[in-house]
Amino acid sequence: MSESALLALSPLDGRYAAKVDALRPIFSEYGLIKARVKVEVEWLLALADEPGIVELPKFSEDAALRLRALADGFSTAHAARVKEIERTTNHDVKAVEYFIKEQLKDDAGDLGSELGPALEFVHFACTSEDINNLSYALMLEQARSNVLLPALDQVIAQLRALAHAQASQPMLSRTHGQTASPTTLGKEIANVVARLQRQRSQIAAVELTGKSNGAVGNYNAHVIAYPEVDWPAFTQAFIGRLGIVFNPYTTQIEPHDNVAEIGDATRRANIILIDLARDIWGYISLGYFKQTLKEGEVGSSTMPHKVNPIDFENAEGNLGLANALFEHFSAKLPISRWQRDLTDSTVLRALGTAFGHTLVALDSLGKGLAKLSVAPEKLDADLDGAWEVLAEAVQTVMRRHGLPSPYEQLKALTRGQGITEQSMRQFIGSLELPADAKQRLLDLTPGSYTGLAGTLAADI
Repeated sequence: MSESALLALSPLDGRYAAKVDALRPIFSEYGLIKARVKVEVEWLLALADEPGIVELPKFSEDAALRLRALADGFSTAHAARVKEIERTTNHDVKAVEYFIKEQLKDDAGDLGSELGPALEFVHFACTSEDINNLSYALMLEQARSNVLLPALDQVIAQLRALAHAQASQPMLSRTHGQTASPTTLGKEIANVVARLQRQRSQIAAVELTGKSNGAVGNYNAHVIAYPEVDWPAFTQAFIGRLGIVFNPYTTQIEPHDNVAEIGDATRRANIILIDLARDIWGYISLGYFKQTLKEGEVGSSTMPHKVNPIDFENAEGNLGLANALFEHFSAKLPISRWQRDLTDSTVLRALGTAFGHTLVALDSLGKGLAKLSVAPEKLDADLDGAWEVLAEAVQTVMRRHGLPSPYEQLKALTRGQGITEQSMRQFIGSLELPADAKQRLLDLTPGSYTGLAGTLAADI
């Protein structure tokens, strides 16, 4: 571990740094500045394409390529220069504007003569939030599509494979912590897959919205400079080209409802994953799963026999941290005093932290699931010791055939008492049932009383 990692204030930049590398170019200060440069460049290109803005002729292909190269080739050295400018301006977005002008004014020859007159149209009619809201939308889309959803899909794929492999493995259910009607291990995992698939769809469906309508959302500066331009149509087209959904009604800031929505959707998926991590932890404790041993790994500093479920514990902790932030985003970001306050600015900078802890958790879950092996002998043994769970089956068949007080009879037989295979079969044998129905119950075991669990698990 490097000295900088050892001295990192956040574990995401220290202990877990390698696990969140994919997010670093997106949510870092460099990532934010790069996104701002892209938005500024695309705004300038869009202005030049508008015939009504006669003072800014359409750029040649070479000039357009030069501008986009500035955004696409934006480096950490460029970001450092922006930060250097910011030390003078004390304004981060204005520093980006000055950086772009600085880069373009030094171009020589025909390209310089074409770009030079365009410098004052950099950031034209924009407030800082016009650039920032679109930048964060671009960052969120990149994080969602390139990092979060692929990582979530990997865990879903692992769970689906486990559900299919264990579709028919009977397992004793526990409701309220007490023995209950049997299920299969695969069906319980399939339940999680179904839930995660739904939340994954909702994460993917969140519309990332944006605006570019000026200081208070009314195109004041735009209209006073070029009253003949249809600015709502112009900005809608511009924002659409960025892959963002146009929001026509805002104050100075885009209200961040979309950020709350994607955070809430991710938080719901994380809650399901917490539920999974706790259940797997419990099944490991019961002995239903064994964990693959890793050479040299220590489970406890004092108890050498232990193989702790650390991956699932790590996942649960990181998911909790992520959700605390996502909950704050949801509660805070849609609120802004009057036409604008700046409390959102520092909060938005923590987006990467929330997604980072989520990514660490997904990595831990993936590692933990890969270490699991099923212990069918333990699952079967628990079922063999729980013949009382067939009480539901017996009383339900008794109801069908009109026998008196079936629930009460089984309650008297089973509740609070130890039921064995012999006592259950003896009770079934005493019932006045049709021969086929009685035989079906006599053939039943806790391990075969799983309904459609195996089919449901196989179909996920």
